Amino acid sequence: MYKYDPKSLKAEEFINHEEITETLAYAEANKHNEALISEIIEKAKERKGLSHRDAMVLLDCDIPEKNEEIYALAQQIKKDFYGNRIVMFAPLYLSNYCVNGCLYCPYHAKNKNICRKKLTQDEIREEVIALQDMGHKRLAIEAGEDPVNNPIEYILESINTIYSIKHKNGAIRRVNVNIAATTVENYRKLKDAGIGTYILFQETYHKESYERLHPTGPKHNYAYHTEAMDRAMEGGIDDVGIGALFGLELYRYEFAGLLMHAEHLEAVHGVGPHTISVPRVRRADDIDPDEFDNGISDDTFAKIVACLRISVPYTGLIVSTRESQKSREKVLELGISQISGGSRTSVGGYAEEEPGEENSAQFDISDNRTLDEVVNWLMRLGYIPSFCTACYREGRTGDRFMSLCKAGQIQNCCHPNALMTLKEYLEDYASPDTKAIGEKLIEKELLNIPKEKVRKIAEEYINNIQNGQRDFRF
Repeated sequence: MYKYDPKSLKAEEFINHEEITETLAYAEANKHNEALISEIIEKAKERKGLSHRDAMVLLDCDIPEKNEEIYALAQQIKKDFYGNRIVMFAPLYLSNYCVNGCLYCPYHAKNKNICRKKLTQDEIREEVIALQDMGHKRLAIEAGEDPVNNPIEYILESINTIYSIKHKNGAIRRVNVNIAATTVENYRKLKDAGIGTYILFQETYHKESYERLHPTGPKHNYAYHTEAMDRAMEGGIDDVGIGALFGLELYRYEFAGLLMHAEHLEAVHGVGPHTISVPRVRRADDIDPDEFDNGISDDTFAKIVACLRISVPYTGLIVSTRESQKSREKVLELGISQISGGSRTSVGGYAEEEPGEENSAQFDISDNRTLDEVVNWLMRLGYIPSFCTACYREGRTGDRFMSLCKAGQIQNCCHPNALMTLKEYLEDYASPDTKAIGEKLIEKELLNIPKEKVRKIAEEYINNIQNGQRDFRF
């Protein structure tokens, strides 16, 4: 019998099934306990986060007035820690060769219908130039698990290629990496290659379901996969991103698992996850989401985002183009701080659209708008689309970033950096309408920088950007 211990390095002890089961029962028993719910909300107002058990009570709460309080608090915490900035990124799929048998992913080894592709370094160069020409500065590279076709050497060479490309005023300044669980040695190599965040979705924290959904391949090993973030941190990567694929298992179980994983990283390494992603199962080649009967409604999805924001106030929350414009709009105000735009989930497809008969996509996209359309939409909603990568390049990662966040210095650092990178986007890539909206937004938002000295420097840098200079940062 495994015993729950957030400080343990054993997967079944820090993600403990009995603890989750007891947590779910406790939340179910207390979802109408108004006094307890009020007490938890008051605790959350201290901005220090919540335990997985307290958070679960809020998620299960079905008292309308209390839910309104939860949503209002999530909105306020989002505003306090992230302002109205939304960080922009795009995925870049390098290869869909994969040796795993994951039942929910079209990359699974037995799928003979999908077109298998692996980008050459020249093709990566073309894709990156296309992404730079859109205005992207931050990529998340993705690849299937295949030691022959996608060895760590291929990933490292690809990262080097991406960073080396400077086209017109374009540059990819941060490469995040979403590849299979690997060794401490390989994580050290990724760290040395200059990656930003290492991202790995747990898919499901329910061990029995996990093993059933991953019947073959190295990913079948639940413990090795779940303990990957500890190896990554041991290898020197202090920005890690976790996530669960909602719809595979009951959402309440995954919610508890995500927060327990965050608590574990905090307990062992002194810093929780840099980001948490909340993807939902989507339709894809050879995959029908209706086969998974744990799908969640848009309202439940919004409640999950709100409760995550309250529970882990310093952690970035990511939603991708898996979600529709309507769904993304709803969760932006409740806590999401990063979104993708103009994405392709095929291997290639940015430089040249993939022919219909060569479908290599991992899943269908719900938000098909261009990056410019997404930027325009965000600004009309009052958000600042940010292409900033300053913290990563200034060494403000891991606990250093968290310290900055906890000290409330975001408005004097990230806010002006966001405005300067938006100005770059407007000058180099925006449509006339987007540029006009953006110029007004920057003018207005400069007034929201609290320190006069910082505001004056930001204004000077923005003028320099207009006159042709690039890449200023605090």
